[in-house]
Amino acid sequence: MLNIKIACVGKLKEKYLKDACAEYQKRLGAYCRLEIFELPEERIAQNPSSTEVERVIKAEGERIVQKLHRADVVVSMCIEGKEMSSEELSDYIQNQTVQGVSSIVFVIGGSYGLSDEVKSMSGLKLSMSKMTFPHQLARVMLLEQVYRAFQIASGGKYHK
Repeated sequence: MLNIKIACVGKLKEKYLKDACAEYQKRLGAYCRLEIFELPEERIAQNPSSTEVERVIKAEGERIVQKLHRADVVVSMCIEGKEMSSEELSDYIQNQTVQGVSSIVFVIGGSYGLSDEVKSMSGLKLSMSKMTFPHQLARVMLLEQVYRAFQIASGGKYHK
């Protein structure tokens, strides 16, 4: 069974987001082993300098890298990444399993994004849209799309 991991910077605070994530985690249990790990967000001033933002991105990136393993296929969620349809994401996940991949890690950075180091480790840079979303909401959206991908692959009724 495929391992899907989601590495997230920051904790979910709002109950409605936690509930949505819990629902998709439950649904995904039939298709994969899902692990979500939250990494602490760096503290930053209200109006940070570019140097301070770079420090935060680097520190968060270092914590992410520590959680990654050699066998993981890393997918960085970033605005400059490739946009995919739900069907294309489903095909991507299925192709990884056919190639013998046992673990895919989707990485969601903090408010200022992901470090270049994390992005360079990625087999795929994926963008949800040209629009910007809060990183907490991105987690729910990603879980939904991963669930949809498995539904597409299995011919389920969820995806229409």
